[in-house]
Amino acid sequence: MSLAAPKELPGDLSREDLAARIIRVDHAGEYGARRIYEGQLAVLGHRADAAPIRHMAEQERRHLQAFDQLIAERKVRPSALHPLWHVAGYALGAATALMGREAAMACTVAVEEVIDEHYARQAEALGQEEPELKTLIEEFRREEVEHRDTGLAEGAERAPAYELLKGAIKAGSRLAIWLAERV
Repeated sequence: MSLAAPKELPGDLSREDLAARIIRVDHAGEYGARRIYEGQLAVLGHRADAAPIRHMAEQERRHLQAFDQLIAERKVRPSALHPLWHVAGYALGAATALMGREAAMACTVAVEEVIDEHYARQAEALGQEEPELKTLIEEFRREEVEHRDTGLAEGAERAPAYELLKGAIKAGSRLAIWLAERV
């Protein structure tokens, strides 16, 4: 017994368009993540206990470089909202860091929980059609989960109004993903 390929429905993206959408949104997301960490480091970077933030920022820099390369190689249009991600990412990072180191870690936990789900959906959607892109997404997903775990280990849950803060940041992250996929 063989399984039939899933039937495409009207409005489904072609494989090429799906890959372009994934590259566009992930490029925007990694840029936003880099800006969040830059905002946090502008506030907390002088502290000895900012080493985990610096480590995560370096990994996000590497993720962004990979998507910069894919944008160029595949001639994918970046998100037109790039200026928004520039400002919003930095502002979110700086604002949470100003609330305290634990709030900065809560920001990381919230964003990375959303990205974990997002990357999992992308890997599933790609199937076997784009093995290199899927492998990259799975690698970055593991690192994003590591960031979430670091945030929890570094006291995210002690942030003021943790659940409220986390919920608001997750909602904003989901909205940013939706927008970056389309605009």
